[in-house]
Amino acid sequence: MPVVRPRTTAGGAGCKSVVRRRTTTTGDGVLLFVFTILYNTCTSLQGHYMTTKLLGIHHVTAITSDSQKNVDFYVGVLGLRLVKKTVNFDEPESYHLYYGDLSGTPGTILTFFPWASIAPQGFRGTGQVATVAFSLPRQSLRFWVTRLKTHGISFTGPIVRFEEDVISFEDPDGMRLELVFHQQEQRQAWKSPSVLPAHAIRGIFGVRMMIEGYEESAQLLTKTLGFQLCGEQDGLFRFNLGEEKPGMVLDVECKPDAPKGRMGIGTVHHVAWRIGSEEQLQIRKNELSKLHINATPIVDRKYYRSLYFREPGNVLFEMATDAPGFLVDEPLESLGSNLCLPKWLEGQRGYLERSLPVIAQPS
Repeated sequence: MPVVRPRTTAGGAGCKSVVRRRTTTTGDGVLLFVFTILYNTCTSLQGHYMTTKLLGIHHVTAITSDSQKNVDFYVGVLGLRLVKKTVNFDEPESYHLYYGDLSGTPGTILTFFPWASIAPQGFRGTGQVATVAFSLPRQSLRFWVTRLKTHGISFTGPIVRFEEDVISFEDPDGMRLELVFHQQEQRQAWKSPSVLPAHAIRGIFGVRMMIEGYEESAQLLTKTLGFQLCGEQDGLFRFNLGEEKPGMVLDVECKPDAPKGRMGIGTVHHVAWRIGSEEQLQIRKNELSKLHINATPIVDRKYYRSLYFREPGNVLFEMATDAPGFLVDEPLESLGSNLCLPKWLEGQRGYLERSLPVIAQPS
């Protein structure tokens, strides 16, 4: 039976991208995906776009089994900075660990909930962000191949995808990570004790989400959230936020026959997208409501204000403000050194400090 698959013609930033129908056959049953022409104009936001623009990835949050093991890997091996040691505001008896660059710049941040006592081992599947990709300068490829081998970390690649060199591997909990090496990275590296600045991770390149069906998610992304479809390779559809640069990339993988993912240890909890202000968050919330998409109330996460919603493929999205940032309760030079709490949890500080495990920074 015929299967309709999308094929993309795409150029660089400021391009027009068109998805055409391509027919192939399969013996695995009827899988019909009808894609009408999807036309994106990168230089203007038309149709049902929202009135405010997303600015890129703010952070990605995942789940780990052990806080010390997590710090040892992301600080000691990957060379990120632990920029904030706080608690999960909804489950304060567990940490919320933030990693990033020198100051925790939005777009560099990966965070973790250590949930060994409350979460099962997760597994990747549809309805999830399946992969988190870090961004590095192209000349650092050989350094990272050697470094991963030295630390006994199995990896695949490098392969070439969208004209970028990519290495894939897993963290100690089984979460899938990628290092993407390319020429467009202009962000400054922080001077990690474990990785030379010339080869340091600059921030998040993008994420890949795996979904069962494509059309409704693509419509929300392009017609509402301001993404553009700018490329396709081997069934992977690349979206960006109007600029083809790190921190603005969302890859979408359509897997109708894959099992549904289970949230737990070794999986991504959500991806957060940057937005300019709390006022713009409210505008977004109102527009999502008009589309019958349920969004949470705007919440105070101390370091940003945000709301959450699920896109049609069931992936959990967050929108988060840049302000006030991570310097509101610690100076730059000592970020990540102390247990930081919101005001409403300060009364429990003694109990929490006794209950939470001690974390040692890698030397």
